[in-house]
Amino acid sequence: MASSSRTARPEPSRTTSIAMLLVAVCLVAANMRPAITGLGPLLDQIGADTGMSVSTLGVLAAVPLIAWALFSPLAHDLSRRFGQPRVLMWSLIVLLAGTLVRSIPGPVVSLWVGTAIIGIGIAIINVLMPAVVKRDFPTHVPAVTAAYTALLAGLGAVSSGVVVPISHIPLGGDPAGWRFALLVTGAALLPFAIVGWWWAHRGAAHAHVRGSAPRGRTGIWSDATAWLVAVYMGLQASMFYMFVTWLAPLSMSIGRTEVVAGIDVMVYQLFSLAGCLLLPLILRGGLERWAPALIPSLAIVGVAGLMLAPDAVLLWASLIGLTGGATLAMSLTLMAQRARDHDASAALSGMSQSVGYVIAAFGPVAFGALHSLTGDWIASLALVLAVLAALTGVGVFAGRDRYVLERS
Repeated sequence: MASSSRTARPEPSRTTSIAMLLVAVCLVAANMRPAITGLGPLLDQIGADTGMSVSTLGVLAAVPLIAWALFSPLAHDLSRRFGQPRVLMWSLIVLLAGTLVRSIPGPVVSLWVGTAIIGIGIAIINVLMPAVVKRDFPTHVPAVTAAYTALLAGLGAVSSGVVVPISHIPLGGDPAGWRFALLVTGAALLPFAIVGWWWAHRGAAHAHVRGSAPRGRTGIWSDATAWLVAVYMGLQASMFYMFVTWLAPLSMSIGRTEVVAGIDVMVYQLFSLAGCLLLPLILRGGLERWAPALIPSLAIVGVAGLMLAPDAVLLWASLIGLTGGATLAMSLTLMAQRARDHDASAALSGMSQSVGYVIAAFGPVAFGALHSLTGDWIASLALVLAVLAALTGVGVFAGRDRYVLERS
């Protein structure tokens, strides 16, 4: 009896360990976007304070995406050498450092340098999260991916909604300003994520440090399925960040106040949260094969609505947000589902996010440049329609049941 009770003890320990890992994943997810999404609603303040042009502000908004493109390929090799838990921990610390640097008063260079450091930290986290889910929750990939993507989107939405009011809080008789607002929204939860991740892995680091032996991971760059996932990732991210960056200025151009425009961006991202949560339901049915191609249809309706009836911006932003969240969750799910193991998933995630964010980085810049050239939003929104049409086409092929690094 005593021996049977001893053999029964590891099961609660395993359950507790999985619960701690899930909490840690959720805490990390909660910090993956607030430092980025708070920027868009503050672009007018930043431009007025620094003298930046509309085009330059578009480049600033693209800096994290450029960093993601440049540094995503490093994540897989770093995780193989030092272990996923350690690399992800240090990435969170880098993210915190970048948020602090960006908020240093004085020369505008701190804004650019801090934003770049933020991008580097998130780049590694972006890549490793699908692999972490594949490794630790192999039988619940769509559900856990949807949960952490929903948190990612939800906290990003909160950041967009509160960042302008925070910037107007009086401090010493003057408004707190955009630097303080970005500091609060970007760094408030990071210490909890760092501690939570350390706590979940402190007793089990040895189980996660070593990956499987290399199996020709350079072949990922010549794999057709990997390229489909990468382009799908890039097109959906381009659409999402065009609206995260420029929806607030678009809203203000039709007469909405700065605070209300920030709330518009928050609503957009809250609906993207709903899209994340709805994806597992879509993937349970017979539509799984065609889901990547069908999801963009809602955003096509939303963008057309913005062009024809912009006063109903909240309605159209809601439809676009649903698509943005669902396609993001779909991209991350594909990174796990199109790989046989977590090592292949990390390789696919690194490659697809590197290529994807090269594509995505052009989105906010091109959107802002077209607005600057034409003086209205029609050309910019037409660009989004073109991106969505391409996303639909790529989704037809990305939805096929294929695995990377395998010959069919």
